[in-house]
This record gives sequence, C-alpha cells and structure tokens, in this order.
Amino acid sequence: MFIDQAKIKLKAGDGGPGCVSFRREKFIPKGGPDGGDGGKGGDVIFEAVDDLDTLIDFFGQHILRAKKGNHGSGANRSGLDGADLVIPVPPGTLIYDEDYDILLKDLNEIGMRVVICKGGRGGKGNKFYATSTNQAPRMAQRGEPGQERNIRLELKLIADVGLVGMPNAGKSTLVSRCSAARPKIADYPFTTLEPVLGIVELSDYRRFVMADIPGLIEGASKGAGLGHDFLKHIERTRLIVHILDIFPIDGSDPLANYHIVRQELAAHSQELASKPEIIVVNKMDLDQDRSRFKKLYKSLGQRKIWPISAVSGDGIKEVVEALWDELRVIKGKKKPD
Repeated sequence: MFIDQAKIKLKAGDGGPGCVSFRREKFIPKGGPDGGDGGKGGDVIFEAVDDLDTLIDFFGQHILRAKKGNHGSGANRSGLDGADLVIPVPPGTLIYDEDYDILLKDLNEIGMRVVICKGGRGGKGNKFYATSTNQAPRMAQRGEPGQERNIRLELKLIADVGLVGMPNAGKSTLVSRCSAARPKIADYPFTTLEPVLGIVELSDYRRFVMADIPGLIEGASKGAGLGHDFLKHIERTRLIVHILDIFPIDGSDPLANYHIVRQELAAHSQELASKPEIIVVNKMDLDQDRSRFKKLYKSLGQRKIWPISAVSGDGIKEVVEALWDELRVIKGKKKPD
C-alpha cells in the first residue's frame, strides 16, 4: 500500500523531577542537601533513511511519545535522560505543523535529521537551592513538560526521471523493461494506482531512479482521474519523460494527448512544466511503415523524439542512454550537444 500523507501527534518526554534528599552517614547526623537533578526528556527526531518509500508505518498511529527523564536521587545522583524517539521516514518527506500549516522541514536528502519536539528539562534537586541562609531546603523542581505538536507528513518522491503520459501509454511496461520494478500492467486505464520507483542499471556501474506516475487525463490538476494526487511526485524529478502512444486504444490523437498532458502539468505548476522533457513514442511495433510517427514528428516541430516498443524492447537501450546523457547535462557534468 502506498501512503503519501499522514497526521500524527508528537509528544516529547517530560523532564524528570528533582529529588529532596539530605546526606545521612555515620558520624554525620546532619549532612547537607544532596538531592540530584531529574533527567532531561527525550526529543522527537525525524530522520530520512534510504530503505523507505512510503509513509505506511504511520497508518493507524495517532500519537508517538519520547521517553520521560528519570527522577533525581540522593547522593547528588542525577536521573537518566529519557531516550530520544528517532522516527525514520522516506527521503522527500515534508513535515508540517498541522495547527499553523507551516512547513517545518523538508527532508530531501538521505541522512538528514530534524528535532521537531524538544524534551523538557529535568527539575533541579534541593541541592540547587542550598544557600548560606537556607542550608536545608526542602523543595525541588518537578521538571518541564516536553513539547507537543500535531504534525502532517507529506511525501514527494525523489527520482531522477519521472514518466508522464495518458493512461495505457506504456509507462509501466517501460519501467518494468528498464528496471527490476514490477508494476501492474493491463490493457485498461489506470492500472497504475500508485507511483512506482525503479532503479535503472547501465554499464560501468551507472544508475538512475525512474518513477512511473499514474496516468493523467484532462482536468487532472483539478481532481479528474487518478493523476492529480500524484502530480506532486513529479515536482522533484530532474527530467520528465513524456510517453506518447502512437496507437491509443481509445482512438484518440497522440498529438492532442501530448498537449492535454502538457496543459495539466502547467496548470499544476509552472515550475513543473518548465522541467527538461524527453518525448518517447511507444508501440512502434504497430506502426510498421512509420507513417504515424512521421506525421507526429512533423506536428511536434521536428523535435528530437525517441521511437520505441516497450513490448518488444526495440529502442529502449538507446532511450536509456539518452536519459543518462540528459541527466548529466542537467547535473552540469556534461555539456549539451
């Protein structure tokens, strides 16, 4: 199950109470105060880790608590600090304060950490209050309460390449051909109900991450179909691969389909629409004389487009190499051709 949103309450640990104690040893019947301080409460910390790609671990959870600090004790012994609560999340997780709708942190890199709720300070023992005029204080602090927050988590997948296109354009077949990912594939719309990540392996230890995004239809940015929930996942991709079906099963026009998807990307975000794009024309095994491809190529202004057949595998190797080269240009490691 792919879960990309979650709401939880966080509670940092309370500080432990200080201790009221007096030194009592043989031959020292009236020793001074020796009550130790309470321990600090545990913090609540989020950490981005590389082995998670969904927020499903928060499904059904309502409150997460860090440990309280321990009580102080006699002989000036401080209580142990409460253990921090470290919560692992996928890279790309945004943490919002739900009450104020404020973005607190964007954990967009593996290993990033952030303290969201600080544990309360431990209370002072009666030793702290001893003075020349108050040599036997019988008071201690209770310890401060830990912070509480209502949190909303949102996940935006991080991938180098994001596949977009109309339903049944062949995105799932392509990602299954290029990587070990095995998305559901069928001849009806919306077989991809959730984003799928695949690692594309090339020769010489080269690799990049490809994301298969559910198909977009007209009005997706306003809630139509399934794609509107996942448009946000394309925002973090470096490169958009626009898959066009040369023989759509619904008899639609590939060029019109291209413009529909482009309009939905622009309606969602101009930044998204301005990302570098590579056009891939799929199901070329059905266009034996290439008449449809030539017409589409001319209609798109003779831009560079890549013909493939995701079913037979024709052209996929060349596309993958082209994607690698384009990513290197985007990252500044290669000059554009």
